[in-house]
Amino acid sequence: MSALAPWIERQARVLLGQRGHALLLTGPAGLGQFELALALASAWLCEAPGRAPQDLACGHCPSCHAIAVHTHADLRLLLPEAEALARGIPLDEQTQKDLEKRKPSREIKVDAMRAALEFAQRTSGRGRGKVVVVFPADRMNAVSANALLKTLEEPEGGLRFVLAANASERLLPTIRSRCTAHGLAWPRDGEALDWLRGELPAANQADRQTLLRAAGGRPLAALALARQGVDAALWRKLPALARRGDAAALQAWAPPVLLDALQKLAHDLSCRAVDAAPRYFAPEDLAALMPPPALADLTGWAARLRLATATAEHPFSAGLMLEALLTEASRTLGASSAAQRPRAERP
Repeated sequence: MSALAPWIERQARVLLGQRGHALLLTGPAGLGQFELALALASAWLCEAPGRAPQDLACGHCPSCHAIAVHTHADLRLLLPEAEALARGIPLDEQTQKDLEKRKPSREIKVDAMRAALEFAQRTSGRGRGKVVVVFPADRMNAVSANALLKTLEEPEGGLRFVLAANASERLLPTIRSRCTAHGLAWPRDGEALDWLRGELPAANQADRQTLLRAAGGRPLAALALARQGVDAALWRKLPALARRGDAAALQAWAPPVLLDALQKLAHDLSCRAVDAAPRYFAPEDLAALMPPPALADLTGWAARLRLATATAEHPFSAGLMLEALLTEASRTLGASSAAQRPRAERP
């Protein structure tokens, strides 16, 4: 089992000292909700001799090994199919067969929830209780969420739940009321960059800082960007490339990655339009687009980008979608370059 990030480890130790059968971890994606949930489950199920309740999992006992290889009889990870595949978590044999005919679901479906609840009724296989981890809990559809309510209120024996949500406001109030809530803590100053240095040893400090800014300060999201092929130097050039509509320079980016980047660019330009600080791009990266387009133009562009997310994961043609997104960006951002030209040069 890999070492926990320091801000996650601190929270795990605090939470292990608390009581309760249902815990709700909340906060923006990229701070380590799933990692914290799994750390708690691993500690509760750890079989190391002499382990104190507040201790983290040892990482070496048979229970920790079973969790690492996804075979623990007393742990159920309830994730959307797409999320499980992205994290290398194996799906059951029937689901794997089904995915030969359809795309992985991005919801926690009721069939998966029913299987988890059936697991909750069983006797503990290793004698240390059972744990169900639900992530992201806000991906439960209405039927799945309602199916969970009864068991969440009156769990059997040593059953514990850890729900982790990026948007807890989307959960049913009746689910939130049955859980002890914990808001994810952000890393301390310098802690995120120190952690990224270990995760991205080949990158230089400037590139790690760029990726962390691109992720809004969330270190696990920064690592995800790097693994998606987001080049830090290209990120710094993105505002200028978007103004030119340069699809060739960005053709290696998948449509969802580019769409996320353009939404962040629209956000930062909207901030600059009202004299607020940008969040995802350094001010010098936005210099080519100063002054920014009118706020109304940026708002309209952001709304169109949100609509495009519906087809970003499975576009008819990734290349055509990239070109369309950058053409739209160039059309919107052209207003800023036109505003900077001397009056005599304007059409």
